Amino acid sequence: MSDREAVALVAVQTALARGPVVRAARVLSFFGEHSGGWLALGVAGAVLDRRRRPEWTVAAASVVAAHAASIAVKRVVRRRRPHHADVQVLAGTPSKLSFPSSHATSTTAAAIAYGALTNQPLVPILVPPMAISRLVLGVHYPTDVVAGAVLGAVVARGVRRIVWGRR
Repeated sequence: MSDREAVALVAVQTALARGPVVRAARVLSFFGEHSGGWLALGVAGAVLDRRRRPEWTVAAASVVAAHAASIAVKRVVRRRRPHHADVQVLAGTPSKLSFPSSHATSTTAAAIAYGALTNQPLVPILVPPMAISRLVLGVHYPTDVVAGAVLGAVVARGVRRIVWGRR
């Protein structure tokens, strides 16, 4: 971990890692694990909005594709999760690999894809809390969540463009 990232991570934890914030971060962590919560929302949209079922299906598929892309990048980069005396790890993780944050990746993809379907600006509402939660829990470096958000945006827009073209 670079000194700057350690300082940033400790600063976030010092400022925010208290009872209710940690509990909320754990809820977000559970919801975003393996992109499960975001996928469930996409499936619900496809079931409930029959008229736009194909669009919801593609949007949900972009969330899955983003998650898969993050796992592939993790396996290539192989960056280890934060390990520093001043960083508290406040949640378990399914792997020891950190870059990019799969939670940030799938959340950004969901925010873009579902935001396009609902005509709502979901990125500023959904992405910052998920990204910050990963730092509060001490399971990612700041650059992990930034890279995850960028990857999620690229995948969501790429899937949309591949399936629907420029419309």
